[in-house]
Amino acid sequence: MSLYCSSLGTIIPRILGQARKRYHDVLSAFTLTYVVGGVASSSKAQPHNYIACVSKFDHTCSFPVMEEENHSNNLGLLYEQEEQPKEYSKELDVAVRAVQMACSLCQTVQDTLISRTNHQVHSKDDNSPVTVADWSVQAIVSWILSKCLGSENISIVAEEDVQTLSKANASELLEAVVETVNECLSKASQFGVQKPKSALGTSEVLEIISRCNSRGGANGRFWVLDPVDGTLGFVRGDQYAVALALIEDGEVVLGVLGCPNYPMRKEWLSYQHRYHRIISKLTPPNSETWNKGCVLYAKKGSGKAWMQPLLHGNNKFLWPNNAKQVCVSSIDNPALATFCEPVEKANSSHSFTAGLAHSVGLRKQPLRVYSMVKYAAIARGDAEVFMKFARSGYKEKIWDHAAGVIIIQEAGGMVTDAGGRPLDFSKGIYLEGLDRGIVACAGTTLHGKIIEAVDASWGSSSL
Repeated sequence: MSLYCSSLGTIIPRILGQARKRYHDVLSAFTLTYVVGGVASSSKAQPHNYIACVSKFDHTCSFPVMEEENHSNNLGLLYEQEEQPKEYSKELDVAVRAVQMACSLCQTVQDTLISRTNHQVHSKDDNSPVTVADWSVQAIVSWILSKCLGSENISIVAEEDVQTLSKANASELLEAVVETVNECLSKASQFGVQKPKSALGTSEVLEIISRCNSRGGANGRFWVLDPVDGTLGFVRGDQYAVALALIEDGEVVLGVLGCPNYPMRKEWLSYQHRYHRIISKLTPPNSETWNKGCVLYAKKGSGKAWMQPLLHGNNKFLWPNNAKQVCVSSIDNPALATFCEPVEKANSSHSFTAGLAHSVGLRKQPLRVYSMVKYAAIARGDAEVFMKFARSGYKEKIWDHAAGVIIIQEAGGMVTDAGGRPLDFSKGIYLEGLDRGIVACAGTTLHGKIIEAVDASWGSSSL
């Protein structure tokens, strides 16, 4: 026994010494420096400097975000949580901040719309509504992506064009957009982004909106933005989403979905939004309050999706902002599953989805919500099935699905067309070649049953 203890007395210090050496080797291999005016410094940088992560095993990356308390540790936490390579991590960080800011802007505008209907709501050629928020969010996201990732690297496919704002009779609308954009950018530091030195002028706002003119395609990298998905829900004070995705060589590689009015408790989704707006004023705010809102995001191949709360009040954004992992529901029995339907009847068939749901055994009341909130509901495990079958002549657009698709997939779900094929984001702004409709499910079992039911029922449909 004494010999054994003596041996341990010799071996243990030797092991600890080796461990210390390896620890210092790792520290020297991975160092965080701050680029101050283009010169690397090991001291703590002042706010508004570029942050750069430098590693012997990785390329240097820098972007103009505000320095945050323990920012390097928080970035490290993201990588540690996901246990994935750093590919797309910088883009994801910037995209989440952009969507957080966009959601804050939308909440302010929506409150104004609810209190009074004014010049902030307009109609497109197809009579669908468009608001000050649509153009303002497009400007904010375009500005942040360009500033943080380099304007020469940014190509954006977005829903709104700049032509309406450029018309001579749109001066009042344009003035409102410029004011909204500058008000949002004045709070950029709260989200860890360096704000502009001075307010943007009218020509500058028009220019950053006009950058969103990409037509997509099979080659290269481009962003896809729906500034306010579910505008009808937005103007009614109900559900809507801000959706941003990055597509590379025709494949979605990351997606961010901001849902400002998404309640934190599933059961509140079925109630009219304005009712909860009243109720929320009567109950003390807490982490479970229905109107907290959230941002969901995921990277391709990570096998994980995350959700973080919206930033409220004067709180500062610190990555990962209390994010928690989300995953799809484990329910595979159709009788227990909840399915989502679009609220809008103009471009989808409720009668066909209702009949299909009945034939496959879905007996629960459908969850009808506006926008890509349906994708968020499935990714969070609040619903299990989403089906959309467009009416004849309607073509699905990539910005209505890109962000939601990758988030559900990385959360463990499955999204295809009604023929069981992956959605094709490589054909421009439309989902060309789509087989009948879109089916999103929490798992392969439910998905298979829905696809079988579509095949059995399609011949008798009028779509």
